[in-house]
Amino acid sequence: MQNVPNPPMTLGVNIDHIAVLREARKINDPDPLMALAICAQNGADQITIHLREDRRHIHDEDAKKIIASSPIPVNLECSINADIIDIVCRLKPHRATLVPENRAEVTTEGGLDVISKSAAISDAIERLHEAGIEVSLFIDPVINAVEQSYALDADFVELHTGHFANVYAMLNSALPYSHHTIKELDIPRDELKSQLDEALNAVRISAEHARSIHLQVAAGHGLNYQNVRLMTDIHAITELNIGQSIIARSVFSGLADAVKEMKQLCQR
Repeated sequence: MQNVPNPPMTLGVNIDHIAVLREARKINDPDPLMALAICAQNGADQITIHLREDRRHIHDEDAKKIIASSPIPVNLECSINADIIDIVCRLKPHRATLVPENRAEVTTEGGLDVISKSAAISDAIERLHEAGIEVSLFIDPVINAVEQSYALDADFVELHTGHFANVYAMLNSALPYSHHTIKELDIPRDELKSQLDEALNAVRISAEHARSIHLQVAAGHGLNYQNVRLMTDIHAITELNIGQSIIARSVFSGLADAVKEMKQLCQR
């Protein structure tokens, strides 16, 4: 029997945190537009940005310029808010990834509720498809969310890896990527190992099920230079979207080297 090669792993670089740095001083530097060529030339397969309803980092003009100028496809994350969907339909990125939003959150805290919000999500997907835009749903790694995404006619699912990333960080004596209480951090090592296995298995099972029903599979949230290898071992996942860790590394090594190093880690 002939061996079937593993599908290549592609890398989407989220450049939101360049805009976060700019917004810290409310000036025009650094400009996220300047990252496009650097990312593309050093292994990025896609640029990812999030046009939030509160515009806390990427602005409308940023999104417009990035989509018009990027030498590689642009994945625009957004809420299902009708006004935001209007903007996305006009901008026409390669892909729109629908995500939940909470104004008080520091970062996206979980997957989209594809069950209770199915009507609004269905309307958004229909409008985006009519505009010729591929649609991904950012979901928790659970089977019913995968199946509902298929029923809603999504093209992609992006599996939320935040729980996996938190447990990995705690197991390896580091602070988790999001806020935890001291009590939550005081977990026996054996229990953390068990939680990590469960979190990784949930991602694997969800990814494999998604591929079995012909959904394309991406993953992201909290992935970094330490934990990303465990994601590349899941062959049903063909794309990783990574931002904060790459931009953080670039402060010390430069963006070109930070992207290049992450791309090397993403190889099967």
